Amino acid sequence: MANKSQQTFNKSEKEKKRLKKREDKRKKMEARKAEAKESPKKGIEFAYVDYNGNLTDTPPDPTQKVEVDIENISISIPKTLEGDREAFDPVRKGSVSFFDTSKGFGFIIDAENQEKYFTHVSGLIDEIAENDKVSFELEKGLKGLNAVKVTLIK
Repeated sequence: MANKSQQTFNKSEKEKKRLKKREDKRKKMEARKAEAKESPKKGIEFAYVDYNGNLTDTPPDPTQKVEVDIENISISIPKTLEGDREAFDPVRKGSVSFFDTSKGFGFIIDAENQEKYFTHVSGLIDEIAENDKVSFELEKGLKGLNAVKVTLIK
């Protein structure tokens, strides 16, 4: 029997809380309405976008309107020249700063910019150890760039 009375007590408590919450919400709404009547909001009634893409409260000046020819708009990936492709080498060089073989991960410091990159055993070609000189490529991972295709430099 005690279980049933406890359940009833909990139900009545929940009901009281729900009614109090509803009453508080109604009071807040009435207070907001009263405040809005006393001091009307001063804001941008209409929002316009100027020629630089900024929001403003004044309409744009039609004399500053710029006509854009639809053929001049290109939607594509910029073409890379042969010379540009040679300048970017995806293979980087660095040294292993830390590697835990039992857990299968570690970090490589890039020799060029001293950035530290995470590497996982799944991205290794050769077995590596701390202070080894390696070459690697970067790949976007969940938490940033990861070193993959890691090979030892002999």
